[in-house]
Amino acid sequence: MTAFHGQMGMFTRALTYILSHGADGLQQVAEDAVLNANYVLRSCDDLLQAPFGASGPCMHEALFSDTNLPDHFGTLDIAKGLIDEGFHPMTVYFPLVVKGAMLVEPTETESKAGLDRFIASLRHVAQRALDGDESLHAAPVLAPRRRLDETLAARKPVLVWQGEAG
Repeated sequence: MTAFHGQMGMFTRALTYILSHGADGLQQVAEDAVLNANYVLRSCDDLLQAPFGASGPCMHEALFSDTNLPDHFGTLDIAKGLIDEGFHPMTVYFPLVVKGAMLVEPTETESKAGLDRFIASLRHVAQRALDGDESLHAAPVLAPRRRLDETLAARKPVLVWQGEAG
């Protein structure tokens, strides 16, 4: 099977999405995604640094930085803290031109209630970092997997799969 054939399902879903919305619907979903991103940006830019926030509305993604957090707190602490809040963390350390980047891309399907829950959680985790809550360094503590010891992983990498016996 070629790579193209392997992607046919993706193309079919994208075309179905486009056709099901039509021209007016596509414009509406694009506008909704932009509105959602700006709502997140303006709801959190008083706690987290928004490097391009002053330049006006963003498009479909809200970009934050960890530059205003205390020195021993960073993007990874915010992302892992969100896991304990019940959210999949945002894209971290991208784009590369922003130190400690945190890229939030709410889709057009997010409800205001869902966005409000996410914003409250992001604000809570950011405030914990600003307050110097050292327990944030252990996050996530409520997830099935804990935070990776990056130093140990770099010094003693496990490069083969070690499945369960039996």
